[in-house]
Amino acid sequence: MIKKLDHQNIATARKIRAVFQVSYAVEAELLKAADFPPLKRPLEGFTGSSNEFFGFFEEKELAGVMEIDEKKDSVHIQSLVVQPKFFRKGIGKKLVDFAFSNYKTKLFTVETGAANGPATNLYLQTGFTKLEEFDTDHGIRKVRFEKPFI
Repeated sequence: MIKKLDHQNIATARKIRAVFQVSYAVEAELLKAADFPPLKRPLEGFTGSSNEFFGFFEEKELAGVMEIDEKKDSVHIQSLVVQPKFFRKGIGKKLVDFAFSNYKTKLFTVETGAANGPATNLYLQTGFTKLEEFDTDHGIRKVRFEKPFI
């Protein structure tokens, strides 16, 4: 089940952050990143965010989280994380499909680490097109995807 999360509630923000921490630790390993900014995001980075957060629940447990940054003419999937014990169960796809069904926009965008094969495969399988690769200030190679909607 997917539902909107009240990320301004401290207890909910702690649960969101916990999922981010375990998921991004796996991504940092995939990317061989010594300095991975998502792992440094403080609790206030969630409670003070203007983005929307949606959670995928597996038997009352928060198994995945999607963070959406809605702009005037586009929607950016800012983050999409799944607890490692729930990997390979289709949760990421369900969250992406939820975004497609619930946001009316001309363009969806998302970014991930270039060496993150599972995320890259997810985005390609859900209809995104690879737009470009670029390097961050933290030495991480990233890839940007987009999916136009008419």
